[in-house]
Amino acid sequence: MGGNEILSLKKVIFLLIHPENSAMIGKVALFLDVYPEYKCETYRFRFSESENTKMKKKKKLSLAGQIFIALILAIIAGLLMQSHAEFAENYIKPFGTIFLNLLKFIVVPIVLFSIMSGIISMSDIKKVGSIGLKTVIYYFCTTAFAITFGLLFGNLFKNAFPVVATTDLSYEVTEAPSLMDTIVNIFPSNFIAPMSESNMLQVIVMALIFGFSIILIGSEKNSRLVTAINDLNEVFMKSMELILKLSPIGVFCLLCPVIAANGSNIIASLAMVLLTAYLCYVIHVAVVYSLAVKAIGGLSPLKFFKGMLPAMMFAFSSSSSVGTLPINLECVEGLGASREISSFVLPLGATINMDGTAIYQGVCAIFIASCYGITLTPTQMLTVVLTATLASIGTAGVPGAGMVMLAMVLTSVGLPVDGIALVAGVDRIFDMGRTVVNITGDASCCIVVSNLEKKREARKSARNA
Repeated sequence: MGGNEILSLKKVIFLLIHPENSAMIGKVALFLDVYPEYKCETYRFRFSESENTKMKKKKKLSLAGQIFIALILAIIAGLLMQSHAEFAENYIKPFGTIFLNLLKFIVVPIVLFSIMSGIISMSDIKKVGSIGLKTVIYYFCTTAFAITFGLLFGNLFKNAFPVVATTDLSYEVTEAPSLMDTIVNIFPSNFIAPMSESNMLQVIVMALIFGFSIILIGSEKNSRLVTAINDLNEVFMKSMELILKLSPIGVFCLLCPVIAANGSNIIASLAMVLLTAYLCYVIHVAVVYSLAVKAIGGLSPLKFFKGMLPAMMFAFSSSSSVGTLPINLECVEGLGASREISSFVLPLGATINMDGTAIYQGVCAIFIASCYGITLTPTQMLTVVLTATLASIGTAGVPGAGMVMLAMVLTSVGLPVDGIALVAGVDRIFDMGRTVVNITGDASCCIVVSNLEKKREARKSARNA
């Protein structure tokens, strides 16, 4: 074989990774037969049909890209359909509702079985307690920062807020549960209700009780149970993947009717209040979460936000923390968070972490007070911070729940709850942004706790070595 036919390793690889040059593969094989000493330097590349399929998949537009395109199209279509908002509400929104229903359907089994699977894999009740404590402390701290940002920027832009007439205002407040009622409602009274009502706190408690019980039975007796739970967890995760493929359609159908119905309200008299709230949302996410993820989570903020884009865009269109949970789980695991931690931290966060809602309450409290000609004192603002932070426990992760919280905040500082009527008309616009903040906060907590646990395990291993 002549020198011109002796191929370098780089050329071999180049030829083999390009199927259109497959005619040369025969020559390469013959060359290796004649010169076997080159075999150790050459990698074998097989271009089966499945590998070609993988290459095609890589070229396919990512889920984040598909959702982003759907988001833009929904905004354009919504603005064009403002005169036909009823059509969008009656014939486009139902398809979005179907998608949201599918997500809510899969959320409960995912939370139940993924938490149980995570607890069993940890095999340590103390470790679960450690993760739970870190999670609750993180959520309380970020919520306190969030309400402080809301009050700070609300006061900063107070003079730019419109003064809306408060005569003939009325708003029927849903009675907020007492502290003891909230504690009692955490614990399920029967097996079916938490799942049928999608009560996330009660589902988490169920998963904890079952998970701890399986650990305490002992490995000799629980092997079949552990296998069954892990298998069911995989089944529901695969079901989630199938449902998430419909995300772009769901995003379009959920957002288009909202823009069609509220497009004119965005540029109306409450534009400055909305702008202030969204400015707070952006600053809180960019400052608090970036610092937490970088300093404590050991992850680049840019990588974090890039990985979180699909969940953030879906949260914006759906306004549901619980509905976004499956996508959020997928995103944080892609960022390197442990599944056993994410399956515990994210469902808990979807229920009790309400940073975006806290910002909304701070801004709206200042706006409503200014409409009534009232200036909140520093003591009253501190009361708002404490009330919003403590009351975040038990706030359901569904659209519109922030209204109950806002009523509690206004009552705590003596402001008329009828003032909620001033912002009720555009609450959905507020809700879209605050849901993005809420789920991003859940994800940042997941990254932080996951990294802290990795360091804890490393220290434990070093001591045992």
